[in-house]
Amino acid sequence: MTARSFSSWLKARVPTLDRYVFHQLLVALLATTGGLAALIWLMQSLRFVSLVVDRGLSLRVFIELTSLLIPSFVAVVLPITTFVVSLFVYQRLAGDRELTVMRAAGLSPLALARPGLACAIMATLMGFMLNLWIVPTSYHAFRQYEFQIRNKMAAFMLQEGVFTKVSDVMTVYIRSRSHDGTLHGIVVQDDRQPDRRATILANHGTMMIVNDTPRVILYDGSRQVIDHKTWRLDMLVFEQDSMDMSSTHQEDARFRDAAEMSLNELLHPDPKEVSPRDTGKFKVEGWRRLTSPLTCFSFAMVGLFAVLRGVFSRHGNIKRPLAAVLTVVGLLAVNLLLQNLASRNMTLIPLIPLIALLPGIICSVILFGPELKAARAQPRSV
Repeated sequence: MTARSFSSWLKARVPTLDRYVFHQLLVALLATTGGLAALIWLMQSLRFVSLVVDRGLSLRVFIELTSLLIPSFVAVVLPITTFVVSLFVYQRLAGDRELTVMRAAGLSPLALARPGLACAIMATLMGFMLNLWIVPTSYHAFRQYEFQIRNKMAAFMLQEGVFTKVSDVMTVYIRSRSHDGTLHGIVVQDDRQPDRRATILANHGTMMIVNDTPRVILYDGSRQVIDHKTWRLDMLVFEQDSMDMSSTHQEDARFRDAAEMSLNELLHPDPKEVSPRDTGKFKVEGWRRLTSPLTCFSFAMVGLFAVLRGVFSRHGNIKRPLAAVLTVVGLLAVNLLLQNLASRNMTLIPLIPLIALLPGIICSVILFGPELKAARAQPRSV
């Protein structure tokens, strides 16, 4: 189906008013979610400025690294922005008397809420896609990239005339670097062995990768170590030596964060990777991924209920939008509290999906229940 044929099908099947309201909701949702996610990305990316300042990362690498966190930011803000957009757009329609005209034209509450429901369902499906696939994949790639930068790439980003902190236990200085990559005037402070801290001097050297580990080949130098027992300086002069430039804390078998695990790994933790004390936290994280998208629907229904249920007032009414905002804030607080308690007491886990879906169901029943009940009863009376 081409774009033109899909547009023709959409115009033929979807009423004009629905397309008009849905367009406003979709544009507002994209703009709000994108803007808020960008703001969070800007604040969170400040944590990685030290990689640029201390280790000389390029702006391209910095953006590539931090952009891998954007899907997780979108997943967090999507339920909130769905509520804000639903409440704001419908409240603006009510303030401009457009909802009044639609009601006068015979549109029922269900017909008025149809674009908002479509937007909420779309946000819910997007939330499931983010939580179950995109976020774990992107966050795993972020952790791998960060590890590579901190433990491998940083060794190749030595700046001339600068003491570069390759790791927490190693500092390297080079006087100059030639066009073929040869390093000249090398000074290395190696503190990987606290009782055998060494200062290494070399006339020149070259960098290379050996078994996926950065190493430097040093030529015409010396290794100086102070013996803490005799407090004498031991010096070893060498013509050629090689040195591992990574830290002693190899993270090849590093502990994986819960955010980068799959849903099955979270709901059924491996005892070899997860201690019994942390089992509850991993299971709660798994249920959070399953239920967080459902809050998009529930929060949108709270916003629609606040606008469509009340009686129109020509002077405006701030009480219903304010009550909706306080309700969503309360639901977020209860959800966070429940997740914290459920991580310690796993018998509370079934309450997580209940709290996520129940507000939306209640608002739907109150808002659409009388209309659906009347629609079912009408054929019987004929």
